[in-house]
Amino acid sequence: MTKKLHLSIVTLFFAFAAFGQTIVNTDVENKKVILEEFTGIHCVFCPDGHAIAKGLQDANPGNVFLINIHAGSYAVPSGNEPDFRTPFGQALANQSQLSGYPAGTINRQNFPGMEQNSNAPGSTALNRGSWANAASQVLPTESYLNMAAEATLDVQTRELEVHIEAYYTGDSPEDSNLLNVALLQNNTLGPQTGGNAGNNYNHQHRLVHLLTGQWGEEITTTTQGTFIDRTYTYTVPAAYNDVEAILADMEIVTFMTETQQLIISGNGTIPAFTGITTANDANIEEIGAIESQCVGTEYVFAPTVTIENLGQETITTLDIEYSINGGTPETFVFNGSILALHSEMIILPETTLTIEAENSISVTIPSDENNDNNSASISFDQAPNSSGTVYMVLNTDNYGSEVRWRVRNSENEIVYLGGPYGNNTTINETFNLDADCYIFELIDTYGDGGGAVTLTDSNGTIIYSTNGAYGSGENTNFKSDGILGVEDNDALQNVVLYPNPANTVLFVRNAKNASLEVYDILGKLIMTESNIALETQLDVANLQTGTYFVKIYGQDGRASTKKFIVAR
Repeated sequence: MTKKLHLSIVTLFFAFAAFGQTIVNTDVENKKVILEEFTGIHCVFCPDGHAIAKGLQDANPGNVFLINIHAGSYAVPSGNEPDFRTPFGQALANQSQLSGYPAGTINRQNFPGMEQNSNAPGSTALNRGSWANAASQVLPTESYLNMAAEATLDVQTRELEVHIEAYYTGDSPEDSNLLNVALLQNNTLGPQTGGNAGNNYNHQHRLVHLLTGQWGEEITTTTQGTFIDRTYTYTVPAAYNDVEAILADMEIVTFMTETQQLIISGNGTIPAFTGITTANDANIEEIGAIESQCVGTEYVFAPTVTIENLGQETITTLDIEYSINGGTPETFVFNGSILALHSEMIILPETTLTIEAENSISVTIPSDENNDNNSASISFDQAPNSSGTVYMVLNTDNYGSEVRWRVRNSENEIVYLGGPYGNNTTINETFNLDADCYIFELIDTYGDGGGAVTLTDSNGTIIYSTNGAYGSGENTNFKSDGILGVEDNDALQNVVLYPNPANTVLFVRNAKNASLEVYDILGKLIMTESNIALETQLDVANLQTGTYFVKIYGQDGRASTKKFIVAR
């Protein structure tokens, strides 16, 4: 790392203006919160910690800054998993004296009676349920130090320049303090146990480097009126631990500590980008994927489109034209702020669509300096069709107790469900389904998937298949043609079965010259009749009580299926 320092230390307030300070406030401010969160990709409760931290930040914009530190055994990758650890993380975790994950420190301060580690009085690690309480004690407190930060990042050379200013509105109790500058990366997709996103969990505020080293740069004048001005330059590598370092996702958090522990206050910034060759270039980065839906059903949804700003100028307004299934184009006007090299997912107005066999969404944005990326489209096809008999084969891993599954119909009613199970077992289930649209839901309560699972119908059609890498769960839609998977024959609509339920005899009326087959609920053929009379009686006295199906073939070879019940 190349470090360039501009040292400007002033101990008298009246001399302050001579140094041309531009960004730090010289009036007394309240402390800002730096939440260092200790996390890991295999920590099941860490996503809950991330949500709590994000909520705390959202409730206190500009006053709470987050640093996610991957450390400890839960952060150790397995196989091809990404390694989010840093050379700095474990020492930071050890200093907090944490006793579990997730843990967090609020300004590395001790809060008596709130320590996560009850065996370490004076320690700084807190359980996630205590973060908001601790932050509420810090935020209203006056600080004797103000900090400000600004940064630029050259997209051609990858050189990051960070400018830090600090001003002491009071005296520090320590003769020297430590200035810290943390480089974070946002929006990194990767695995996360318990994250409900499989391998596509969005990791935010992830510590990748400390520009000032493990514990910061020593500041040796810490009295009222002292002005600190530092500029650091650092070339961002292509990757950290083989995880790509994406320039657009970088973030800076800076803070000052009294020793290696107590954080006085801090601040943060997003780098401004230089080296971009075009002024205005909006790019349609992605149209949100839509799961296959059952043909003929009404689907209510709000399409999404992600716009990336590849130009130097901030995008503040954009006309987005979109069309669904080739229909009349609609225009949505986006008003907001998309900084250079940043992206924004925009939710378009909700629409109702009757699903066809093939469906598409097309999006167009206005012309700019590069029109090669101003239009895009995606397609989403019909959900797979199945016969009415669907077979599930589910294999569990060493943690079968984590597996659950459900089958829901179009009314969102659960028609089949199962789990938990034993370890390393194979579960076979048969679903006999009426004609309808269904969703199969597969769940792992721990969030790390399990064994292989397949759904096939009686015709051998694969409806769903996974090798077990389904994270916290996956869903799939599919359509059933009914228990025997046949198309109704309009000529047989007047066929009547009675009495229904039946006891010993079932009468079939209005099916003259037709042929019929009787199936049980498992799809097993148990009876046939050919060239039946206008009214035919079937002997059902030997059938067990339950549900059965009659498949009636007309003279044209087409069929109609009807259900009857045997009850005694």
